[in-house]
Amino acid sequence: MKISQLMTKTVRTCLSSDTLEQAARLMWDHDVGVVPVVDETGQVVGMVTDRDACMAALTQARPLHALTVAVAMSKHVVTCRPEDTAEEISKLMSKNKIRRIPVVDDAQRPIGIVSLSDLAIAMSKGKGRDVPAAEVAGTLAAICGAPVATA
Repeated sequence: MKISQLMTKTVRTCLSSDTLEQAARLMWDHDVGVVPVVDETGQVVGMVTDRDACMAALTQARPLHALTVAVAMSKHVVTCRPEDTAEEISKLMSKNKIRRIPVVDDAQRPIGIVSLSDLAIAMSKGKGRDVPAAEVAGTLAAICGAPVATA
């Protein structure tokens, strides 16, 4: 199954110069836990999570409105393409210990986002036949740092 069939197509983004308050508001308003960070051309340059925002505010002892996304975002971004398969994305998540991956076009602009939850939901509905339950469970275990049992 292609990621274009599983991904969430509406992607909320922010700039690295936006405040963490703005990013947190986007997450709250759209019930998401991550926002891709884009540059002025719309290319993905980072990711910021709700946890990133909280930890930045705590460790710097400053309110969200006084901090920019740049201080909290992850600059190492793993992306995928809409034609990638669910199995490839599951392995990518496992290898990089991440739960969400932005789906980008040829210009590296976000056109969707795919999460481990998307893979699990597709699998549970019988749509993700190319991703066995053991693979999704193994991916979750790898992300969480738990030892993965092998048969």
